[in-house]
Amino acid sequence: MTQITNEGLILACSAIGAGLAMIAGIGPGIGQGHAAGHAASAVGRNPGAKSDITSTMLLGQAVAETTGLYGLAIAIILLFANPLLGKL
Repeated sequence: MTQITNEGLILACSAIGAGLAMIAGIGPGIGQGHAAGHAASAVGRNPGAKSDITSTMLLGQAVAETTGLYGLAIAIILLFANPLLGKL
């Protein structure tokens, strides 16, 4: 049986952490789909307010997407920049 090195353990934990960070993409995906569905329903009820509904929906989706982008940034940092390896 081989011994696990400190570097191997940090790389394994970083990969697990990156995977967990990508779970943050689930919430924005669900929220954006929900918002788009309600916006389409609202435009169907009131076609004259299409531009107002669309701009409000897009603003809300941009704000919601930041959570997913932060999770992606953390995952990329853990996988490629890996600040924990410098602490050995």
